[in-house]
Amino acid sequence: MIFVTGGTGLIGSFLLQGLRARGLAVRALHRGAIPDDAAPGVEWLTGDLLDTDLLRAALTPDVTHVFHCAGLVSYAPQDEDLLLNVNVQGTAAVVDACLEHPGIRLAHVSSVAALGGPTAGSTAGPGGVFTVTEKSAWDLGAAHPAYATSKYLGELEVWRGVAEGLSAVIVNPSVVLGPGNWHRSSTRLLRYAHQQHRFYTRGLVNFVDVRDVVAHLIALTLDQPALSGERYIVSAEAVPLADFFQQAAAAMHRRAPSVAVPDWAAEIIWRLEHARAILTGARPLITKDTARAGRQPVVYAHAKVQSATGLGFRPLAETLAWCAAKLTANTTVSPAVIVS
Repeated sequence: MIFVTGGTGLIGSFLLQGLRARGLAVRALHRGAIPDDAAPGVEWLTGDLLDTDLLRAALTPDVTHVFHCAGLVSYAPQDEDLLLNVNVQGTAAVVDACLEHPGIRLAHVSSVAALGGPTAGSTAGPGGVFTVTEKSAWDLGAAHPAYATSKYLGELEVWRGVAEGLSAVIVNPSVVLGPGNWHRSSTRLLRYAHQQHRFYTRGLVNFVDVRDVVAHLIALTLDQPALSGERYIVSAEAVPLADFFQQAAAAMHRRAPSVAVPDWAAEIIWRLEHARAILTGARPLITKDTARAGRQPVVYAHAKVQSATGLGFRPLAETLAWCAAKLTANTTVSPAVIVS
């Protein structure tokens, strides 16, 4: 038996399909409604990630692997406490439950945000681009978005479990692309392209197809049992945001954003949105973190995970065509983007 948290999320839902395709027995935790197109044959548990009694009950003696996919993605200031509750305390609860059952293997879905980016003294490569690997150190003295901090602290809980004898691997996806509910996404890149907005910010976006995330996740966890105490970046490549929007809009037969917003203008906009959010209580459409995302050109290296699994990555054009086809075939399914 395999237990999955976050089974109705983008990564979790495709993971369930991959596990069931292997004929494996799967139990999954969810909070909201179960989608009509959910993987068949899954044993569903309704509850909260912070319900420690439920987690203990879910890990019956026949559970051999746990995939922790549940997590909150948000850059809204209102969600800082919730990010810590879900991404840190929730992960701690999963780790503690696993430690009570020696022999269980844990796969934790983190994020490239937990890597922290280039540190002071880092040297840029050609074109001024910084390369970040799994060995990149978290800069304790730097300012980090609350989301990134929560994912970093969540990873620390997994490392704690490893120190106490837990067999575990961590995957760090970049921007995950796939067909899902784009209203639950963090950046809404595909939705933004579909709505034919005129403006975009400069920078790079690192992406990965959700199917590739799942393939690497399963391979690292089920097919490489000797691997433990390691993290793996799962990212296909990085492209300029302008190119991303051009390709995304073309795949959906929409007009692409064409006006680049200068950095100084983005700084003004997020401040105005922050003031509006304070006055009205509404969530800001753009925050300081999203306005500055991608401004520092970073590429997340995937050599380590490819060496471990032998698997490749789909090109952006193929992923966008798949998302667009799903949207056309089923109007209830919208392209989704999740930064893990």
